[in-house]
Amino acid sequence: MTLDGKKIAILISPRGTEEPEFSKPKAAVEAAGGTVTVISLKAGDAKSVNNDLDPGASFAVDKTIDDVSASEFDALIIPGGSVGADTLRGSKPVVAFVHDFFAQAKPVAAICHAPWTLVEADVLKGRTLTSFPTLQTDIRNAGGTWVDQEVVVDNGLVTSRNPDDLPAFCAKLVVEFAAGKQAGNA
Repeated sequence: MTLDGKKIAILISPRGTEEPEFSKPKAAVEAAGGTVTVISLKAGDAKSVNNDLDPGASFAVDKTIDDVSASEFDALIIPGGSVGADTLRGSKPVVAFVHDFFAQAKPVAAICHAPWTLVEADVLKGRTLTSFPTLQTDIRNAGGTWVDQEVVVDNGLVTSRNPDDLPAFCAKLVVEFAAGKQAGNA
């Protein structure tokens, strides 16, 4: 499976994004030949975490959310981490950016707490997905169907529950990103 020529956006909060949920999908896309752009709320470096509480690494931000459009990318990755995901869903520009990927029928991959941004973007009606278990009521209230599976694919939307699911999540997102636009994404 190749992502040659594909431009993939990955979101990272200025602080609080779960490190493996950021670094492993990014590495999987790059290994498949895709180009990844790291996007955050502000320029500079973003500090990740491990297990929500332990400090992780810093990652360079390529562009700020105010300098990008969904039309520039072929797909989107949204990592979790409860603080990071909560920060991202609180940003109107991030929510609009996420919504635009669905409006343009482009694939999106979200893991752990990242579906909070999907709830805020109002894109879950009629969708089946998974997440960290504490988000299931939010997902149901947003019109989605929550299931407890390691990875779920619903018309280009790839979701997983937690870092333990990363191997399956990364494999499926590469497949979906390679497939490109999905009729059911809109």
